[in-house]
Amino acid sequence: MVVLSLTQTLGVGGSDILAQAGEGIAPMTQGPLHGRHALVTGGSRGIGVAIAERLVAEGALVTILGRNATRAGQVAKAIGAAGFVSADVTDRNGLTEAIRQAEERQGGVSILVNNAGAAESAPFLKTPPEQFQRMLSVNLDSVVTACHAVLPGMIAAGTGRIVNIASTAGLKGYRYVSAYVAAKHAVVGLTKALALETAETGVTVNAVCPGFADTDLVRESVARIHEKTGRSDAEIIADMVRDNPQKRLIDPREVADCVYWLTGADAGSITGQSLAVAGGEVM
Repeated sequence: MVVLSLTQTLGVGGSDILAQAGEGIAPMTQGPLHGRHALVTGGSRGIGVAIAERLVAEGALVTILGRNATRAGQVAKAIGAAGFVSADVTDRNGLTEAIRQAEERQGGVSILVNNAGAAESAPFLKTPPEQFQRMLSVNLDSVVTACHAVLPGMIAAGTGRIVNIASTAGLKGYRYVSAYVAAKHAVVGLTKALALETAETGVTVNAVCPGFADTDLVRESVARIHEKTGRSDAEIIADMVRDNPQKRLIDPREVADCVYWLTGADAGSITGQSLAVAGGEVM
């Protein structure tokens, strides 16, 4: 586990996501989230980068939590985040300690975005128990651990925002990803239960459920399918978005916009909700 401030981050690398980070939104030194400490797990890739960048732009002190310290540091520097921590979210003690040290440096977390996650595919009868445990560990247990770490401080402060990045797989079923679907449904259920338990504390708990998004992970998946099947990228993407009435991949910035709204004062009465960002795929 590594905890570093901006002055200790490494130089920016050359990946697409790093090249794009920081280009579109200028940070606001006195924005709506000024002075609030936001921690984004899985904040060094894909949707996590877009979320972290949007919160920085609105004035938040953002800590990026990622498994790869080098990449997390590069992204933090590129977007102007306050700092970063490195931990494997499936390591309960390591994740808890990383959050503790982040709070020691930037103050109590008042915005927690549980974005870290992973998906593995296989038919149910070829999905061993170990795969179910992996999917539950990274997608559900990490959310439980992070919430346990920050909720006492939020309740004591009388305010807080927790946003769990679930998936449309938390709202409907998909073939060949039964373990992932089960884990994301559990995240949605946890979101509802925590929202009720914290309803009178000033803390809100919501989930955002993206459909297939235009991220590096999706592009890597498309490349693997192309290599195995010989199908064109366009055909593969069309198959991915066939249930999306808009017939397109979701822009990660659309997810980030939704997360930002849920963290603001205007969403104080919104809790226990699971908002699909999926072009109408789930209604």
